Amino acid sequence: MNIELKEITIQELSNGFEDNAENGVVGFDGKLDIRPPYQREFIYKDKQRDAVINTITKHFPLNVMYWAVREDGTFEVIDGQQRTISICQYVNGDFAYQNRYFHNLKADEKEQILNYKLMVYVCSGTESEKLEWFKTINIAGEKLTEQELRNAVYTGSWVSDAKRYFSKTGCVAFNIGGDYLNGSAIRQEYFETAIEWISEGQIESYMATHQHDPNATALWLYFQSVITWVNATFTTKRKKFMKGIAWGLLYNKYKDNIFDTKAIEEETAKLIADDDVEKKSGIYAYILTRDERHLGIRTFSDSVKQKVYEKQGRKCVICKKEFDISEMEGDHITPWKDNGKTTEENCQMLCKDDNRRKSGK
Repeated sequence: MNIELKEITIQELSNGFEDNAENGVVGFDGKLDIRPPYQREFIYKDKQRDAVINTITKHFPLNVMYWAVREDGTFEVIDGQQRTISICQYVNGDFAYQNRYFHNLKADEKEQILNYKLMVYVCSGTESEKLEWFKTINIAGEKLTEQELRNAVYTGSWVSDAKRYFSKTGCVAFNIGGDYLNGSAIRQEYFETAIEWISEGQIESYMATHQHDPNATALWLYFQSVITWVNATFTTKRKKFMKGIAWGLLYNKYKDNIFDTKAIEEETAKLIADDDVEKKSGIYAYILTRDERHLGIRTFSDSVKQKVYEKQGRKCVICKKEFDISEMEGDHITPWKDNGKTTEENCQMLCKDDNRRKSGK
């Protein structure tokens, strides 16, 4: 792989700058692809964007950028997309810095910016070499997420199409599923979640299998099916508790079951009101699985366990043997599922073996 250091002025970089859906993001007289398929969306906030312009106006050096040479002699940005777009947007008049747009500047101020020299490493090599270089150098600033790196490795028609649904600000996946998913679309976290659901956690295997598919329609239809099923099964939307649940994995297992949605809503409301249920987001998985571990049922406090331990004469009520309190566990006399509460009156201390045997019945 050949690497060459070049000086590029902002004038040269910003010539022919375009940012639109049809042509993508290009600059350098159309010869620079600023956002190749594996690159993230523009994520700089105003403060970060202003910092780039501040560096330039003070004649301070910006960090080195990295471009790769394509087979046709054009270039693509390997590292520096966020800085490049910030610069080009400012020169293009898309935002103001310190309440002044580029066209508000005096002639000498404009000239100083346009003549500012950027240091760019230009590399030539195979696709695999360029991708490896990309992964190696892109460790500063806004660190790439795991899914952004996967997009780089499995770039192709499938990833490009999937990003239309899952990777844009205000994308359709956000519009229908934003109340149920954590993270950010532009950091590829919606995309990652959808693949994780459909692949049962085998994200890279799924992406490798579908890398050269002409489109990602199957993934998008699956995602819509998951959200439709959630809305139909849990009829009252409670965003506070429903966000971030592994809905797709529940859908994969229970989508063909017939549920009494009215009964589900009544039970959901009851569980939310139950002070012993500490993990409210686990209610939905519990209703489907009946596994109480999802609920994080409130445990007895140390003071309650100490009181009951002393009342029992430091003995397990089942085997009648004496134990140190560290060898015993608090147990609900009337189980929580039978409306037993986490109170001193409903607590008994059992040795660990007897508590395990009781819980396993």
